[in-house]
Amino acid sequence: MSASSTTLPPPTEPLPIQATRPPWRHTLIALSVPNFRLFTATNLVAMTAGWMQRIAQDWLVLQLTGSVAQVGITVACQFAPMLLFGLLGGVLVDRFSKRALMMITQGSFAVLSALLAVLTLSGVVQAWHIWAIAFVVGMVTVIDNPARQVFVTEIVGHEHLRNAISVNSSVFQLGGMIGPALSGALLVAVGAGWSFGVNAIACVAVVVTLGFLKVSELHRTPPAPRGKGQLVEGLRYAVRKPTIIVPVILVAFFSVFALTMPVLLSAFASEVYDVGAGGYGVFNSAVAIGALAGALLSTRRATVRLRTIVGGVFWTGILLVVSGSIPVIAPFTVALVAVGMSQLLFQTASNSLVQLSSNVAIRGRVMSLYVLVLLGGQAIGGPLMGQVVDHFGAHVGMVVAGGVPAAAAAVVGVVVYLFGIYEPTRRYAMWVWGVWV
Repeated sequence: MSASSTTLPPPTEPLPIQATRPPWRHTLIALSVPNFRLFTATNLVAMTAGWMQRIAQDWLVLQLTGSVAQVGITVACQFAPMLLFGLLGGVLVDRFSKRALMMITQGSFAVLSALLAVLTLSGVVQAWHIWAIAFVVGMVTVIDNPARQVFVTEIVGHEHLRNAISVNSSVFQLGGMIGPALSGALLVAVGAGWSFGVNAIACVAVVVTLGFLKVSELHRTPPAPRGKGQLVEGLRYAVRKPTIIVPVILVAFFSVFALTMPVLLSAFASEVYDVGAGGYGVFNSAVAIGALAGALLSTRRATVRLRTIVGGVFWTGILLVVSGSIPVIAPFTVALVAVGMSQLLFQTASNSLVQLSSNVAIRGRVMSLYVLVLLGGQAIGGPLMGQVVDHFGAHVGMVVAGGVPAAAAAVVGVVVYLFGIYEPTRRYAMWVWGVWV
């Protein structure tokens, strides 16, 4: 493989197709790797604390401003850096040690969370403080997120990568189930400040854990040499591979419209059902319960194909439309569980397919493109959906959030079918009606 910046890395080998589902004893096979067990244990604490901070942050802005649109601005501030600089983050990730980069980024998150905790607990916090800190957090995330994605490969190797992605998603969603509930309780009892303090401590724990990993057991990726045109090289590589660019396009639509759940759910909690911070935490926990189930189910997948992602986006969008049409709180909460499950099934599939389809020498740049649309799209979607909710109400906002991605998936599905991109044969003509798990 040439290191020249003018020569694209060779294409990956065809993905192995597993004909049967893995045995039950291999459901969490990635945890057999000692480094991954340690990383995952600390990651659970960090994800729980991260969810606590996000819920507290969004609710605090709503309290300070009284506007759902202002919550959307908070989301935009946190994810705009990824939209602007995400691809550059991928170049850095390919050049430097992923473990070292994560130690720096997690330490930075700890400082920022501690600052937000001090401002809030001292009673001087204002909305612009939260926006400024959210923007700096977003700048750090530009490097942290693609580094985290690629570092999982270095911990477990390619053999257990798909399972490790599903385990990571399970941990993220388990944190998403516990974190909002804890944050809601803290919001009611003592306010938002303590959630920020907990997250600061959790980030320090991640730094310590990274220091304790056995470096000799990592599958380290040789750093890419400096050279001109590396960013363009990554884009060209991604665009020419359908198993990368199609998921990226669909995730972009889903991110802009459907991944603005904090904005939408804050409106349902405060304006539609009048259940306050506690109800807001319950709604987010309902999504996380479904997502955890989806992440665990994803470990049982035999294969991941393009039709998995296309069908997943379509059906998740339909579920959001149905949820937005429900006028009663109990069935609405149950519907959120289904939304979370469907969403995670397609997200783990798209993440796996993109990573396994990219050459290891350029994976940082490929994943930075994926993360750019996944997180950066929320910078556009946060204010956009905030305005939709403010002008037309939460129910219409939820219908739009699901309807647009579902329509995009239908169009993309027709296009890739007509061009024969799905599989070597066209035996999946009725993909949209099949069981896409």
